[in-house]
Amino acid sequence: MGLSDKAVIGRGLNSPDPLVREAYLMAYDYINYVTAKPGIPVGPAPSRATAALRYAGDELLTRFPIFFRRWPRVFQDVTDRTACSTLVSILDEHFAPTRRRDLAWSAVLSVFVLSGQLALHCQERGMSDILPQIQECVGSYVERVICPEIKDRGGWSGFISRFGEKQNLEDQVMKVCCWSLLLLSVGILSYFVWRRKT
Repeated sequence: MGLSDKAVIGRGLNSPDPLVREAYLMAYDYINYVTAKPGIPVGPAPSRATAALRYAGDELLTRFPIFFRRWPRVFQDVTDRTACSTLVSILDEHFAPTRRRDLAWSAVLSVFVLSGQLALHCQERGMSDILPQIQECVGSYVERVICPEIKDRGGWSGFISRFGEKQNLEDQVMKVCCWSLLLLSVGILSYFVWRRKT
């Protein structure tokens, strides 16, 4: 179940299957997002799924930082030659058929966040050249293991609705009030125009 170290970079981004293309786009975008140099602006997310992934990854890292403190120890022996095989080994253990029931969106999120942590570790150790290979590795893993599972569940739409940034109640109330005020104003204006004509 391993991945060849000679992965063809970018093949999944050109897949005829939109589900697979989105998986690779998420892998590439998320790793670029988490490894962006401080002070350099990161462009907008290229899709709703990548935006949901960025948002959920940030939330997860902010809310549960203690969980992510252990990864440097797990990755301490990783080299540029073993990065992808180490990642696939960890993911294979997590998604082993004996452990898998119904695929949860949180498990899918963990694949991308874990790969982001590995990419950060490699970048901090001067192995930035390996980042495209990690992106391809993650995309390939998601294509092979996760895409078949979510194909009949509406694809990435479930991920987007689960992890996409939600509007807070205040914003929703404000929008409703603004639209109501606009409709009321149009109604009053229409009434006065009608009264004037009669």
